[in-house]
Amino acid sequence: MPATRIADVIVPEVFDNYVIERTAELSALIQSGIVVNDAAFDALASSGGRLINMPFWQDLTGADEVLSDQNPLQVNNIGAGQDIAVLLMRGKAWGVNDLARALSGDDPMRAIGDLVAAYWARREQAILLAILDGIFAVANMAGNVLDISGVAAPAVSDITGATFVDALQLLGDSKDKLTGVMMHSATEASLMKQGLISLELESFNGKDIRVKRFQGKQVIVDDGCPVANGTDYTTYLFGQGAIAKGNGGAPVPTETDRDSLQGDDILINRQHFILHPRGIAFQDAAVVGSSPTNLELANALNWSRVYENKNIRIAKFVHTLQ
Repeated sequence: MPATRIADVIVPEVFDNYVIERTAELSALIQSGIVVNDAAFDALASSGGRLINMPFWQDLTGADEVLSDQNPLQVNNIGAGQDIAVLLMRGKAWGVNDLARALSGDDPMRAIGDLVAAYWARREQAILLAILDGIFAVANMAGNVLDISGVAAPAVSDITGATFVDALQLLGDSKDKLTGVMMHSATEASLMKQGLISLELESFNGKDIRVKRFQGKQVIVDDGCPVANGTDYTTYLFGQGAIAKGNGGAPVPTETDRDSLQGDDILINRQHFILHPRGIAFQDAAVVGSSPTNLELANALNWSRVYENKNIRIAKFVHTLQ
C-alpha cells in the first residue's frame, strides 16, 4: 500500500480556516484579551496594499463656557489623526520528516493543523515582543514606562504587589481594563515565591483551560521579555484589546509539494495578517523588503505614537527581582 502523503489528507480551504481558528484557541494573547480579532481588521488585511491607513477623530478639549446673551460661544474644531497598520506577510514550509509524528494520528489533517496552528501562535507572540521593543524605543512613549530598576533600595526596585500597582497607574483610569501581563519566567518564579500567582480553571470557547493570574490579570510567560545587565527585567502590561488582529488571505495560503529526487513531502503555509498596537502608527521608515521583519518591527524609526498615552493601553515595567 502506498504511503499517505500530505497532499492526500490536506484540503486547502478547510485546512486554512482550521489553522486560523485553532491558532486563536491556542493563543494566550487572545485568551487574555490582549489581542482582539476584529472583523474590520480582517477586511483591512484583505483590502490590498502593505500599509493600512486608519483615520480617527481626536477627543474634544477645552473648558466649557458660561452662557451669555452678550458673548457668543467660541467655536472649536475637532482634530483628526491617522493610525497606520502594516500588513505582515509570513510563510513557512515543512518537510514530512518534521511532521512524521503527526501523520501517525487517527486524523492526520487535524494533527498537522494543530502543529501548524501552535507554530503560528508562538510566532505571533515573538512578533508582538519585537513590536514592543520598537514602540517603547520611541521617545513619545516615555509616559507609558515605569523603570524602578535603578532605585538604590532593593525592596523598592523589585517587582511586588505594591510596585506593580504603581505600574498599573501608568494607564490611569484605564487601568481597570487591564486583562493581561507578559513576563519573563524568572519574574513569574519570583512572584510565585511571594505567593502572588494563582492558578485558576476557566472556560475559553467552551473549553476548560488552566490560567495563571497575578492581581487578577492573566499571566503570559515568555523568556523573550527583555533582561538588561542580568538583573533588570521587563514586564509588559496590557489593557483589553490593546493589540488589534486581522486575518487576511495570501493568494495561495496552503499548498503541498513533492521533491521526488530527495523523497521529501512538503507542506507550505503562508499567512497575511495584521498585529497592530492601537494608537501607534507604523511609519515604514526602515523596511527593506515587501513586509517588515521582526528586526524591522523592533526599530523605533518605524513607529510613532498618535493616541494619547493612556489610550494606548500598553505599559512597560522595568524592575529587579527579589
